[in-house]
Amino acid sequence: MPHQAWTCFRTAPARRSGRYWLCSTALFGLLFFGPVQAQPSPERSDTLFENVRIFDGTSSELSPPSNVLVHDGKIDRIAEDAITAEGATIIDGDGMILMPGLIDAHWHTMLIRNNPAQSIFGDIGYNYISAADEAKDTLLRGFTTVRDVGGPSFGLKQAIDEGLTMGPRIFPSGAMITITSGHGDFRQLSELPRTIGGHMARMEVVGGSMLADSPDEVRLRVREQLMLGASQIKLTAGGGVSSPFSPVDVTTFTLEELKAAVEAADNWGTYVTAHAFTPKAIQRAVEAGVKVIEHGFLMDDETAQLLADKDIWLSLQPLPEAMRLGFPEGSVQREGADAVFPGITHAYELARKYHLRTAWGTDVLFSQALAQQQGAILASLIRWYTPAEALIMATSTNAELLALSGPRNPYPGKLGVVEQGALADLLLVGGNPLDDLELVADPDNFVLIMKDGVIYKNTLDDAPDTN
Repeated sequence: MPHQAWTCFRTAPARRSGRYWLCSTALFGLLFFGPVQAQPSPERSDTLFENVRIFDGTSSELSPPSNVLVHDGKIDRIAEDAITAEGATIIDGDGMILMPGLIDAHWHTMLIRNNPAQSIFGDIGYNYISAADEAKDTLLRGFTTVRDVGGPSFGLKQAIDEGLTMGPRIFPSGAMITITSGHGDFRQLSELPRTIGGHMARMEVVGGSMLADSPDEVRLRVREQLMLGASQIKLTAGGGVSSPFSPVDVTTFTLEELKAAVEAADNWGTYVTAHAFTPKAIQRAVEAGVKVIEHGFLMDDETAQLLADKDIWLSLQPLPEAMRLGFPEGSVQREGADAVFPGITHAYELARKYHLRTAWGTDVLFSQALAQQQGAILASLIRWYTPAEALIMATSTNAELLALSGPRNPYPGKLGVVEQGALADLLLVGGNPLDDLELVADPDNFVLIMKDGVIYKNTLDDAPDTN
């Protein structure tokens, strides 16, 4: 009997009637529809890159002309001498740069193409289809991994991992966990008051965000996301720009509520990342044991020093001006953006001054046009970093952040580097991004894109040879 048919015996309630119903249902499905078959993953074959110069994700120097063999989804061998690999697909790099796939540490997989109303109240099937199309575009922009920090991305992740659609690796947080009137509470005033234990709001039904107004509710919501497959937990510890009733100066969760989330995540071997702008919101999150702060645009020197002393990650985003201007003048969202955006440069200056562990992401929401600027947003780091520093941040440094998920890591293996044994997420670049960071702004400069040993894009003039 296939594995799926017998899971009921391990998971059913003790009562005989419940066990009979679950098993009968499973057997009914087998009799009338046949066993459920796992979807095949995309086909992988050995690939040999010849005559490439390697940016390994950690060094500011390129390697001498080298050869790289990819086998079974991993980098099997790197050598300056010739590599013999019978049956491998040969890619003549012609001296081009081979580098790790890019990683966006602050992405919202399900919240790009649609506006807020469509994301919450629109048809769920349509939203998943549009998100899948965007995931394909994300991969073809050279982003082979994203850390999803809010939204119902579990189904899309599964479809990508099973090869049903193209897209990046997804480290999912699941629903953002927030409080009544917190960032992520997109209810209307007509939906108040909330009855604890009552009907869920639409935003909760679709899995965009979940309300929790006590330590016990926080534990419940955290455990639900972990049960669904979250690799980390996202809380909104302070007010936000895009939410209608959450001013940016507000501090939301109590210390006890934050500690409940941290404890529940830690019990699963993973961590909490907290949206926070202000010193008070950041400091309270750190006191509770949160390991990563998202944004931090309004922090001061004292708070930056605290992050340094406690070895807390700062996940920063060089938000483009077009994002601020996208909010209508006179709206509460525009008011919040006007308060936050001037702090972005100061936050990066503090990150450099205090040598903070800094990750990079984009935080694009509700705009396909801005998503198409994903690489350009990375290139904008040139205001504060050298090209090598920016690329290291978007590869190996972001991969270190992803590794905080410990046993909840959905992709065991090393990401963000080109080294023996690492997962084969690779880009072949026309030009040298260590000299010109603007190259990453145009996806056309990525002449070959590989994820997990599978080539998804290859625009080299000559078709690859087979050895």
